[in-house]
Amino acid sequence: MASILGGMFNVAGLDKHERLKFLLLTVAFAFVIGSYTIAKELKDSIFVSIVGKEWLPTAKLLVIFLLIPAALIYSRLVDLFRRYQVLAFYSLLYGLILAIFTFLLGHSTIGLYNMQTSPYRLFGWFFYFVLEGYSPFVVSVFWAYLNSVSSPDEAKNCYPIMVAGSKVGGIITALFAWYLLEHCSILSWCGSVNHDVVAHQILMGLVSVMLLCVPIIILALLKYVPGHYLHGYEAVYQMEKKQQKDDANQNAASSAFSGIKLLFESPYILGIFGLVFFYETLNVVLNFQRIGILKAASTSMAGFTASMFLQRFWMHFWGMLISFFGVKWLLQRFEVRRCLFMVPFIMSVLLICFLGAQSPSIILFAFMGFGTINYSLSSPLREALYIPATKNMKFKAKAWIDSFGTKFAKGFGSLFASVTNFLPLGSSALSSIYVGFFSMLMVLWFVTAWLLGKKYEKSIARNEIIGNE
Repeated sequence: MASILGGMFNVAGLDKHERLKFLLLTVAFAFVIGSYTIAKELKDSIFVSIVGKEWLPTAKLLVIFLLIPAALIYSRLVDLFRRYQVLAFYSLLYGLILAIFTFLLGHSTIGLYNMQTSPYRLFGWFFYFVLEGYSPFVVSVFWAYLNSVSSPDEAKNCYPIMVAGSKVGGIITALFAWYLLEHCSILSWCGSVNHDVVAHQILMGLVSVMLLCVPIIILALLKYVPGHYLHGYEAVYQMEKKQQKDDANQNAASSAFSGIKLLFESPYILGIFGLVFFYETLNVVLNFQRIGILKAASTSMAGFTASMFLQRFWMHFWGMLISFFGVKWLLQRFEVRRCLFMVPFIMSVLLICFLGAQSPSIILFAFMGFGTINYSLSSPLREALYIPATKNMKFKAKAWIDSFGTKFAKGFGSLFASVTNFLPLGSSALSSIYVGFFSMLMVLWFVTAWLLGKKYEKSIARNEIIGNE
């Protein structure tokens, strides 16, 4: 894999230090996404198995408020530590917490051996809330660090390759998880009467180990890649370097809230939040239907989780192909603004397919299509928008968007799904509600994408810093 990625970065016209830089970052990204692939599916399946499916919308609403103090702590850490230290800290923190979860999953009453679902089983809630923070405080922090050490040209040439490389990590872990859960009998050597539980423990332990490898890779990056290759967007780097010498700019009295303040004051950041909101809201509605379909079709906990991993495998597989062979070509031919506009267009086609049939197979197809396009095309485009922005926007505002903002969108989508859940799938009433709801969000998505792309390209052309007005 390393030799293939090295060759791809060589084709991108990078020198040896730039190739090493993005090679190491891609390997770290593969570990992050590989572990996230497992954690994302275990989060829902274990919660459903311990607490119950009917409590899933409630959990998505509660997590909105529980992540607020976590975001405030994160904002303070951004002021106190360097960028790579923040990434290393959260990778280590989650690696250690998930190692503890690996042990607790095998507990006779707290863990999965207890088959009685109940909202009073606190471990299920705690497990869900902690894993809901994985995306904003691990995946998002990695992207923030990547955006801070990459230039716009590097993003155009290397982000598609990096995303494809991360998909390799997702493919391997999803395929391994599916095989392990489908063939639990191979765990007979462990002597456990419930091989399903042992399989889930192995997967959670794998997530922990992969996360603990990320800080090691980042330290290797700092050791072997010269510092001037990690400046990123030079205008932002020079501005931040100048600010470090100004004691007045080091006053962090209100810094914990500066991220959410930027979210309301900056139309650019609010637009990025809009892109996240539109996707997450629609994705939750589809995911709610998808979980019900897969749960009804499964006869065991392992079968339920395995079916989710199989879907995730295909999402990573097609995402890898799109990233390798499509995204870079699109960026070079159409630039960021038009590519951003393509995303809601493709998503609209998938929603039309969903509304036209509303059958279980079409719902699963639409859900996988949504995830594939988001992770292969939409996500790298959205992340590239942060490159010409200030550090506070890259780290603090982004953290609020990816924690509170994302969970708010999921909570809104869950509320909508709960309200419409009493209507039978395929009914005319449900179809009418879906058409009105989806149409409103898609129109806003088109407008937001076009305006953001226009602002980004204008700032890059003028070598401006967004957020320094």
